[in-house]
Amino acid sequence: MEALLHGIMLAFGLILPLGVQNVFVFNQGATHKKFTNALPAVITAGVCDTILISLAVAGVSIIILSFEWLRTFIFLVGFIFLVYMGWLMWKDTPEVKNHQESNPFSAKRQILFAASVSLLNPHAILDTIGVIGTSSLVYTGHEKWIFTLACIGVSWIWFIALAITGKKVGQIDTNGILLKRLNQISALIIWGIAIYMGLQLF
Repeated sequence: MEALLHGIMLAFGLILPLGVQNVFVFNQGATHKKFTNALPAVITAGVCDTILISLAVAGVSIIILSFEWLRTFIFLVGFIFLVYMGWLMWKDTPEVKNHQESNPFSAKRQILFAASVSLLNPHAILDTIGVIGTSSLVYTGHEKWIFTLACIGVSWIWFIALAITGKKVGQIDTNGILLKRLNQISALIIWGIAIYMGLQLF
């Protein structure tokens, strides 16, 4: 029970802050007519988090990021990608006329972007390794499995809830003005994270 509660609270603490991954999943829920159309983003984000958490608990990722040059390379790639992602979101103009027409990401583009914001975000990777990976060291056997599954379960539930919330907002915002503002706020948040990430390189 301790491992379960620990995993749930820790995962919520890490996933609650408004990051790039959360913003993207929310926006996909908001800009699609049907919730099922946003599932590629939800599933991809969930799968990527599952992989990162599993690697962190297994200790594989700690070995990989022990190389300073690799850590620097990940930060550089992440910085460039986030700047580009922010620009795309800033210029995007959702069209939600009577909720019949929209300009959403295709399934392929959702998968690509969701994987990118999940796997090219150094802070998400380092948080997963440094916090979840380290915390898992106090458990062994079935307790470690319970801890790991609790973290993964919270991640999936959170992404599904984000997409559903986004869809509700999209239904209220029939003229697309609110979604446009949300996209711009999202872009500013993403650029802020990119700037912070860029500063880590120097």
